[in-house]
Amino acid sequence: MASILIKNIKTLYGINSAGVIKKSGVEMSELQSISDAYLQIENGLISNFGQMSDLIQNRMYDTEIDAQNKMVLPSFVDSHTHLVYAGSREIEYIDKIKGLSYEEIARRGGGILNSAKKIQLISEDELFEESRVRIREIMEQGTCAVEIKSGYGLYPDEELKMLRVIKRIKAETPLIIKATYLAAHAVPSEYKGRQSDYVDLVVNETLPQVAAEGLADFADVFCDKGFFTVPETEKILKAAALYGLRPKIHANELDFSGGVQIACKYNALSADHLEYVGDSEIEAFKQSQTMPTILPGAALFLNLPHAPARKMIDAGLPLAVASDYNPGSSPSGNMKLMLSLAMINHRMTAQECLNAGTINTAYAMNVTDITGSIRIGNYANVIITKPIPTIEFFLYSYGNSLIDTVLLKGEIIGS
Repeated sequence: MASILIKNIKTLYGINSAGVIKKSGVEMSELQSISDAYLQIENGLISNFGQMSDLIQNRMYDTEIDAQNKMVLPSFVDSHTHLVYAGSREIEYIDKIKGLSYEEIARRGGGILNSAKKIQLISEDELFEESRVRIREIMEQGTCAVEIKSGYGLYPDEELKMLRVIKRIKAETPLIIKATYLAAHAVPSEYKGRQSDYVDLVVNETLPQVAAEGLADFADVFCDKGFFTVPETEKILKAAALYGLRPKIHANELDFSGGVQIACKYNALSADHLEYVGDSEIEAFKQSQTMPTILPGAALFLNLPHAPARKMIDAGLPLAVASDYNPGSSPSGNMKLMLSLAMINHRMTAQECLNAGTINTAYAMNVTDITGSIRIGNYANVIITKPIPTIEFFLYSYGNSLIDTVLLKGEIIGS
């Protein structure tokens, strides 16, 4: 593979010389940097970096990139998406405009059940081609690693279809991919009034097949008001643990559901959404290794209360920010926009936001050993900005890309 030198970098951000795996509390405001810097890439990996004055000039590179007046930072890591889906659901947004809630739309057969119908009608190849368009989109927007959930299939065959598509995406793109079996996302119409029977289907039929094909890294449950209860969640998590699938939980989007506590009890890698978080939830996080993850796009799109990000950070917790890219509640995988929303609506600083969308989301995907920061030996997953005055401007200017070039594993994706 090619050797690359990025030189004359105005500021190189996100340096992780100490091998830190996450940033918590006041640490989130610390974004280690070097001014007037260079970055060397060999065989797709970061091989060296430092100040230009220390660069040894006696070698040739396959590619040299002059980053004069530009910033370089780690590419985004998106630790919560549903980007493998069929069709779209923009018509439901009219119902939202007219005042229907997320739960009301779901009860009318919309929402997740609408996406489930579309999954049943599409072939695996067609689903892959639709999803590949979104994959290319997020790569060009600076995302280097992404967690993708199933959950719109609901039934065994359809869930397996989704997970096989995720496996193909992993094999055919330079993105780092983690697959999550979203075991309990919604109850199919056929099981209305028989939710416990559906949980049994998940535990006794779908989960063993997912595990047998090795299609998932994690397991997830939508543990929230109107969806799945704490006992149902616990039953699924216990079964998933037998197959080595660590939890990643949808929690407390719609109410104080107990989802945070069950996530922490079962050592979930992350608990996501968190619009409803109080002192007991913060204490549960403090006693765990679970990463609190907020999804500003979903809160914006559904007009939900904003997760108390400031309260969680000030309490000493780590915090991650992900996109929740999906057709119903966050139809965007633009991580720069998500971090801008976190700054605007959640009162997070630019430094906190960038840590939340790189090293902390890498933790929430269990990939901090290979990406999420500028560290020798990590994949060369970096963003080169356009000329900008400060790192704050990168997120402050929320309507503009400001990304000049993206490198994934040392491969130039777009410019």
